[in-house]
Amino acid sequence: MQNKGAILFLAIALALVTIYQLSFTVASYTVKQHAKEYAEGDLVKEVNYLDSISSLPQEEWSYLGNTYKEVQGKEINLGLDLKGGMNVILEVSVEEITRALSNYNTDETFNQALAMARQKQRESQRNFIELFGESFEELDPNASLAAIFGTMELRDKVNFNSTNEEVLDVLREESNSAIDNAFNILRSRIDRFGVTQPNISRLEATGRILVELPGVKDPQRVRELLQGTAKLEFWETYENSEVIGYLMEANNILASLKEDMKTLESSEKADTAATEENEVSSVEDLISQEAEQDTTAEETLLEMLSDTTEMEEAGSRAEWNTQNPLFAVLSPSVTREGQPLPRSVVGYSHFSDTAEVMNYLNMEQIRSLFPRDVRFYWSADPMRGDESESIYEMHAIKVTTRDGRPPLDGDVITSARVSYGQTGSSAKVDMSMNAEGSRVWARLTGSNIGRCIAVVLDGYVRSAPTVSTEIKGGSSEITGDFTIEEAEDLANILKSGKLPAPARIINDTVVGPSLGKEAINSGLKSFAIAFMVVLLYMLFYYTRRAGLVADIALLVNMFFIAGILASLGAVLTLPGIAGIILTIGMSVDANVLIYERIKEELRAGKGVKLAVADGYKNATSAIIDANLTTLLTGIVLYVFGTGPIKGFATTLVIGIVSSFFTAYFITRIIYDTYLKHNVRLTFANSVTENAFSNLKIDFINKRKLFYVISVLVILGGIASLTIKGLNPGIDFTGGRSYVIRFDQPVSTVEVADYLGEVYGQNPLVVVYGNENQVKITTKYKVDEPDAEEEVETLLYQGLQPLLPEGVDQETFLEDYRQSSQTVGPTIAFDIMIKALYAVGLSLLIIFLYILVRFRTWQFGLGAVAALIHDVLIVLGLFSILYGILPFSLEIDQAFIAAILTVVGYSINDTVVVFDRIREYLGLYRKRERAEVLNLALNSTISRTLNTSLTTFVVLLTIFIFGGEVIRGFIFALLVGIIIGTYSSLFVATPVVFDTIKKAETGKVLKEKKSS
Repeated sequence: MQNKGAILFLAIALALVTIYQLSFTVASYTVKQHAKEYAEGDLVKEVNYLDSISSLPQEEWSYLGNTYKEVQGKEINLGLDLKGGMNVILEVSVEEITRALSNYNTDETFNQALAMARQKQRESQRNFIELFGESFEELDPNASLAAIFGTMELRDKVNFNSTNEEVLDVLREESNSAIDNAFNILRSRIDRFGVTQPNISRLEATGRILVELPGVKDPQRVRELLQGTAKLEFWETYENSEVIGYLMEANNILASLKEDMKTLESSEKADTAATEENEVSSVEDLISQEAEQDTTAEETLLEMLSDTTEMEEAGSRAEWNTQNPLFAVLSPSVTREGQPLPRSVVGYSHFSDTAEVMNYLNMEQIRSLFPRDVRFYWSADPMRGDESESIYEMHAIKVTTRDGRPPLDGDVITSARVSYGQTGSSAKVDMSMNAEGSRVWARLTGSNIGRCIAVVLDGYVRSAPTVSTEIKGGSSEITGDFTIEEAEDLANILKSGKLPAPARIINDTVVGPSLGKEAINSGLKSFAIAFMVVLLYMLFYYTRRAGLVADIALLVNMFFIAGILASLGAVLTLPGIAGIILTIGMSVDANVLIYERIKEELRAGKGVKLAVADGYKNATSAIIDANLTTLLTGIVLYVFGTGPIKGFATTLVIGIVSSFFTAYFITRIIYDTYLKHNVRLTFANSVTENAFSNLKIDFINKRKLFYVISVLVILGGIASLTIKGLNPGIDFTGGRSYVIRFDQPVSTVEVADYLGEVYGQNPLVVVYGNENQVKITTKYKVDEPDAEEEVETLLYQGLQPLLPEGVDQETFLEDYRQSSQTVGPTIAFDIMIKALYAVGLSLLIIFLYILVRFRTWQFGLGAVAALIHDVLIVLGLFSILYGILPFSLEIDQAFIAAILTVVGYSINDTVVVFDRIREYLGLYRKRERAEVLNLALNSTISRTLNTSLTTFVVLLTIFIFGGEVIRGFIFALLVGIIIGTYSSLFVATPVVFDTIKKAETGKVLKEKKSS
C-alpha cells in the first residue's frame, strides 16, 4: 500500500489527540465522583463542592495546566436531553428596533407598513427590513422614509435628501448592530446565571439567538432573565469611607442577632409544640421585644445563618466568622491597617455568597442603619486579578433624584467606540451624548470631581470611573484598565442603551433531570447491545481473523468519534447517540464491500495477497461513492437542522469520515502486516463461503410486477394521506407540549377532560411510554410568549385531581413534569420551510452527484425515482399507522432527519449497485443490457443484505432499548431501511433500464425517419 507511513503517522497523531481530549472528560468525571462520595447523597453539598473546585486557581487545582472550570469546557458536552435543562430560541424584535429608530413616529403610513411587514413575515423567509420597505412602498410610493428617520440620533446617516433605499440600508446596519448588542447582553446575563457549560449562539435567521442551559431548575426565572430589556444607567456613588462605618455597625448587630437566635433555638427545643406556636419568630421581634410573631421571618433568618453556624473549619477562623457574620461573606474594602480604600467599592464576595450578603443588607433592621439614598450593586465582572474569576465587587450607589430613577440613562448615548491611550497600551471607550444628555452629564461630572460615576447595566456595575474634571459637550471617555475585548463589549453595551431591542421566546424546551438520566441509561444500553451484536456478527460471517480485523476498525472508529466530538466541542444528544449507533451499522459496509470483493477474487483463482490488493482496489470506487452521498445528506441535515437534529447530523458526518478512514486504511495496514508475516487468511466459513454467490434472479424481466406492487402501496399511502392525513407535531404547527409522569396509570380521556375545563378546549393527550406517563399538546395562548407561567399554572390546576394530596405547583413542575416544549407559529413555519428545503436540496444534490459520477442522466433519474418512492411509502405508512401503534408517530424535525437518513442510506445501496453496473457494462460489452444489469444486481446482493441486516439489527436494538423519546424516529429509520433495500434492487435499476431503452428506441426511430 502506498503512503503507508503517512497513514500510520496520521493514525497515531489522531489517537494521541483523542487520548488528550478524552482525558479532560475522565478528569472531570473523577472530580464529580469525588463530589458524590463527599456529599453522601446531599445534592446541595455536592453542588457546593463542585462550585468550590471550580473557583480554585490553577495553583491549587490543575490538570494539564487547566483549572477545573477550563477542564469542564473541554469535556464531552452532553445535550439537554441527556442531562436535563432548558433550550430556548429568542427572537430580537426588529420591528421594535425600527420603531425606536424613528423615535416612535406616529405617521399612519409608517405604522401601517410595520403591521403589513409583521403579517408578511409569518409566511416568508425574507428579513423584516426588506418586507417593511416593500410594504411602505405599496402603501404610498411617493412617501419618504427620510422624513420619518431623520432623527437627532441618525442625523449623521440620514438627511432630507436620502432615498428610501439608502434609509433602508441604514436601518439594516442599525438593526444588525442592535442584534449584536442584544447577543452580548444575553451572553453576559447567562454567564452570571451560574450554570455549567452554557451555550449561546447566533442562528442563521436574522435576530434569532439559541440559548442552552443545562441543569436549570427554575425555567420561569430563565424566561424572565432572557426576555428583559437591557437597562443602561449612570449613577452617582458613595465613597467607601462614607459607608464602611455603617457596614461595621450592621456586622455588629447581626452578630448580636446571631447570639439571640442561638438562645431562641435552645428555648424552642425545651418548649412544647403549643408553646412553639406563640414564640417570638422574627429578628424584628427580638429587637423590639414585641409579643407578636412572624414565623416566616424566623425561618428565613435561620436559613441565612445556617451556613455560618455549621462551619466545618475549627479554631480562630470559625470563631471570627461567628462574631462577624456580615464580614464572613463580605470582605470589606480596607488596607491591611484597616483603613478604607478609595472609590465606590465597599466590599468583595464570592459569587456563591452574594445572595446571602443582599439578604443581610435588605433586612429591615439592618437597612434602617444606612442612609435612605444608598443602594448596593454588584460588579458585572469578577474582580481584576482574581484568577479564580469568582470574586465580585459591591458598589455603593447614591440616589439623588426624587423618583429614585438614575440622573442619566442609556437613551442619551448617540455613539460609543473603542480608542487607546497615548501609549497605546490600554483601551478606553469614547462616547457621545445628545444635547439633553450633554447638559446633565456636565452637571453630574462637575459635582462629582474626585468621585466615581457608576455605569450600570441590568442592575450590575459595568464600570465605575473616577471623575477628574467637569465634562462638557457630551463627549467623554471611560477608562478602567480594559482589555481590547472588554472595551469593545462596553462600547457595544453603551450603544445598546439607545435601541430598545426586546427579545421574545419563540421556542422553549425544558427537559427534567430524571428524564435526562433515563435517556443516558437507555442510550448507553442500546449502544452497548448494538455494538456487541455487530462485533459478534462480523466474527461469525467472515471468520475469526477477518471478522476481528473489522471489529478492530469498528473499535478504533468509536474511539476516534469520541475524540473528535470532544475536540470540536460538539454536543452529544440522544439523536446523536442514535447517529453513532447508526454509524456502527453503516461502518461495516466498507468492510463488507471489501470482503465480498476479496471473496470474488479468490473464487477467480487469485492468491490471497493479490486478492486482497485487488479487492481493496475494486471496492474503492463503490466505497467512496456510497460514503460521499451519505455525507452530503448529513451536511444538508446539519445546515438546515437545529438542536438535537443538528447533533444527529454532527455525529453522522463525523462517523462517516472516521469509519471510512478506519475501515479502509487501518484494516489495510493490518492485512499488509498479516501478509508480510505469512499469516493464513480466510474470509468465509463453511456456512458463509458460498452464501448468495450463485444467485440468478431475473430482476429486469420481473420489474413490471414490482412496479405494480410499489404503485399499489404508494396509492394506498396517498389515499390515507388524503383521507386521514398525518400527525404533525408542534415543530410544524406551533403549540405547547408537556410530558407528565403520574404515580399511577391514568386515562388519557380523563386527563384531556380535566384540562379542557381550565383551557376551554380539550388538548391532545397520548400515552408516552408507560401507562403512567402522558404527552399533552395544546395551542392555548401559543401566540403569547409571556403566557408560559399562566399555562403552567392552569396545567397544574387541571391535573390536581390526579395528583396526591399536598403536591404544590412547584413540586408538580419539578417532579411530575418530565419535559416541556413551546414552539411559536413563526418558527414553526420556518421549520417547515427548512424541512422542505432540506429534502428537496438532498434530492437535487444526489441527482447531480450521480449525473457527474456516472455521466448518464438515466442513472440520476433512477436514483431520485427510488428516493421519491421511499419517501412516499414512509409518509404513507406513518399516515396509516398513527393512532394504531402504541408510540408517537408525529411528523416533526426528528422525522425529517429520519427521512434524510433513509435517503442517504438508500442512495448508498443504489450507488453500490450502479457502480457494479458501470463496471460490468465495460467488461461485458457484447452481452444484452438486461443480462448485464441482472448480473450486477445478483453480484451485489450479498453486500446489500449483509449491510441491511446489520443496520436493521442495530436500529431494532435502539428501537427496543433506546427509550420513548426517539422511538418514532427509529421506527421511521427501520421502515426506511427495508424500503430502501427494496428500492435499490427493484426500482432504481429497472428505471435506469427502461429510460435507457426508451432513449435508444427513440434514437433508432429518429435515424430511420431521417433515412
